[in-house]
Amino acid sequence: MPSAVYNEIDPYACNWLVNLVNAGHIANGVVSDESIETLTPDSVEDSAQFHAFAGIGVWSYALRLAGWPDDRPAWTGSCPCQPFSVAGQGRGINDKRHLWPEWLRLIRELAPPTSFGEQVASPAGRSWLATVQTDLEALGYRFAAADLCAAGVGAPHLRQRLFWVADAKGFGIDGTGCNERKAKSARYKSVKKPNSHCVEMSSAMADTERGATKRHGHEMARAESSMQGETWKQRLRSNPWDGGSVDWLPCSDGKARPVEPGVKPLAHGITNRMGQLRAYGNAIVPQVAATFVRAYMESVNA
Repeated sequence: MPSAVYNEIDPYACNWLVNLVNAGHIANGVVSDESIETLTPDSVEDSAQFHAFAGIGVWSYALRLAGWPDDRPAWTGSCPCQPFSVAGQGRGINDKRHLWPEWLRLIRELAPPTSFGEQVASPAGRSWLATVQTDLEALGYRFAAADLCAAGVGAPHLRQRLFWVADAKGFGIDGTGCNERKAKSARYKSVKKPNSHCVEMSSAMADTERGATKRHGHEMARAESSMQGETWKQRLRSNPWDGGSVDWLPCSDGKARPVEPGVKPLAHGITNRMGQLRAYGNAIVPQVAATFVRAYMESVNA
């Protein structure tokens, strides 16, 4: 039995997922290229983990970074952000890429014990998160979320995102609640109406959010510093991100901003790089997700 099912519709990302599974970089599993709109519970229920909107499997990698075993039940997903991004067309729930209702359909049917997700931290993204919380609490889940950024773990960029977790209240922490479809309906009927604070933010999770915010301030202060007559090559600095240095790009406002070393912003003439850039652009930062997952694990002492 595979440890995971990866659901992704982008052919380039699907091939990438297969290669990552074969190389052992992410949990052993199968890749499904079927739209989540037509995906049935039978396609998912026999696996320990289900990664919706899988991209290039970064959620699986993040779970491993956090110390989450491959055979421990978990669902993850980063629903498409385009409907809620400030860079998008602003259609929100009227956008055909608003696929949270489809993921919720599967959650309602199979009752996974723990689910992790992420969304862009825009005003529309926060409204989306409120809907997700309401939907999951109505099913009896406890819910917690944090606004985190990549700079909080030492990355040379901001990438602010909302991370959330839904925990199935006692009957799912050890995985016993997963796939019990026959008992699900009776279990939900017995759940009392949740209040708006179903999960108290533990000290570990609170420290995660405060620490990330503080580190983000330091990183962005450095990123916004003036060139002050120095060339950008002289502004290479040691950075904890991946144990290396960052490249400082001069900008038209007279400031330099850090990027990962070796970044090639232009893809003209190299067509296969477009798939890579799209996959990277849609991916979460695994170190941020792992920090959030570890905080959850400490919160439930697991």
